[in-house]
Formats: sequence, C-alpha cells, structure tokens
Amino acid sequence: MTRVQISGVGKRYPGRGKGAAEVVAVDDVSIDIASGEIHAIIGYSGAGKSTMLRLINGLERVSSGSILVGDSDIATMGERELRRERTEIGMIFQHFNLFRSKTVAQNVAYPLVVAGVATAERRERVAELLSFVGLGDKARAFPEQLSGGQKQRVGIARALATNPGVLLADEATSALDPETSQEVLALLKKVNADLGITIILITHEMEVVRSIAHRVTVMDGGKAVEQGDVFDVFASPKTETTRRFVATALPTQPDPEHLRRLQQKHRGKLVSVTFRDGGVDQPVVFRTLAERGIGVNIVHGGVTEVGGRSFGKLTLELIGDELQVEHGIAALGQQTDLEVLV
Repeated sequence: MTRVQISGVGKRYPGRGKGAAEVVAVDDVSIDIASGEIHAIIGYSGAGKSTMLRLINGLERVSSGSILVGDSDIATMGERELRRERTEIGMIFQHFNLFRSKTVAQNVAYPLVVAGVATAERRERVAELLSFVGLGDKARAFPEQLSGGQKQRVGIARALATNPGVLLADEATSALDPETSQEVLALLKKVNADLGITIILITHEMEVVRSIAHRVTVMDGGKAVEQGDVFDVFASPKTETTRRFVATALPTQPDPEHLRRLQQKHRGKLVSVTFRDGGVDQPVVFRTLAERGIGVNIVHGGVTEVGGRSFGKLTLELIGDELQVEHGIAALGQQTDLEVLV
C-alpha cells in the first residue's frame, strides 16, 4: 500500500512567441492521498488534471513542489531512476493503448519482458492476472477480437503486471458505454479492495467519482478548488465548478428553465428537500405534511447512493390551504434542509 503526497506542485510552460507570458497549467496544488485510497481528480477540459497525471508518473517535470510516491520524490529523480519507479506506478488509458499485433497474453506480459522477468514466471503471472480480470479464456485472442470492456480489462491486467503500489486511471471509462463502464469500475473496486492498491482516477465524469471514489479533488484553472470526502463534496459543494459537476451525477433541484416549466404545470408551492444519511428520512417528511392536511406531489429529483451513503433532493409540490402550507414549510424547515423554490 502506497501513499502519494503532492505538495505545492506547479507546472509552467513558456509562452508561444516572443515576449508571450508563460502558461500556468498547474498552480500550487497539494493533495494527500492515503495508502489504499481511491482518489479522483476531476475537472473540465483545461483544468490541469491531465497535466497533474503526467507529473505524477514523471512524464512531465514539475516546475515547483514535490510528488512523493511512497518515500520516493518523483520531482527529483533522473530518467534512469524514473524508469525503475514507474514499475511501482501502473497506468490505465482511455483508449486502451494495446499492441494490435500482440495477443492478449503478450500485451499483459510486455511490462514483465521490459523488466527482464524470466519466461516461466511471466507465464504464471499473466495467467494469474487474466484470471483476476475475468479473461482467462482470451489469452490467445488479439485486441480487435475483443469488446471495449474486454480491452480495458486487458489494460488493467497489464497495469498490474509489475505489482505496482499505485494505479493511475486516465479517463478509463469515458470510451465505454454505461453498462460496460460500471463493469470496469467494479473491477477497479476489486483491485483496490483485494490488492490494496492506491488508485488515482483522472476524470471529467462525476458519475465515476460517485460510484467508486473515497475522496475527490476538483480542479479548475490549474488550481485545486475543492477537496474532501466524496459524500461531503456531493452533499455540500462549495464552489460553482463543483456544483455543476454534482448536478450531472445526482438528481438535484431543477435548473431555472425546468423550474419555469414546473411552475406552468403545477399550481402548488414548490419546495426542495434534501435527504442525507443521518438526517430526516422521507416518511417523516410526508407524515409531517399529511398531519397538516397538505397534499404532496414529487415533481423532480431522487435519492441515490454516494460513497455508500444515501443522498439526494426531491422537489415537492405542496397542495393545500395557503396557511396550512406555510405551517408545513415552517415545520419541515426545523427538521430538514428545505428551500422554497416558488
């Protein structure tokens, strides 16, 4: 199990053209990733997350700061040291990066060949890994004979070949359909749980974060603008960037245009109620309203699971006498997180 400590890391590139200002791709980013953690680094295009990945595996050199993988500082290593260190850092790619002319077994064996592992040991390790990822019967197949999900499983097996302590996943599911994506994410959870490998996910998909990450760092403009436990970040996003991401993965309250359509369709008072583990549950909310003679329609939202805990928002239409509705809203406001929408 390997801890990754990113401290004050910056990456700057020279500007294009004479006198052009330098480009700051990563700006003073610090992330402490615990051993055995699944940590997601998320951001929109240009946020700096892909540069951060290349800095972690030493494909790019930091301009400032340090990156400790275990006890080794990637930032201070020479190229020969980096080549050795990369055996401790597995890599999974968005578009698989498999050798088309090699069989599945040969693809998985490639890092072991580079490392000089003996033939018999390579064969044993490859068979073990293909069984682990559920492709024990595909050793002699070629990549073009595989589905996208199977190709990514080969990529995961190859990344695990040298027994790394850290696994980097670069948009590992964005080229896959939703069902296959969930299968690959389940396999990554298995890698983490069974092997204790620290996983760093680079993604723009909040659904990936919701499904398997323990903690998350949100990047914007090269900076880490928000960090924390996945549930806490989903339940109480602090920045507009994070709120936009959360809205793509969770059933939350309607956007202004949707709210306008709901107003046209529903005549009652519209409120948004937040539900989370440890808070007031749905039966209490509906009983509180029923006891005051208030009718309820659920018109938007839902409740789902984030980091193994329940969270979500429901937009409710409250129907009844105006005074009754006001009393119901006041009662709910004392028990739960409620917002009057219209």
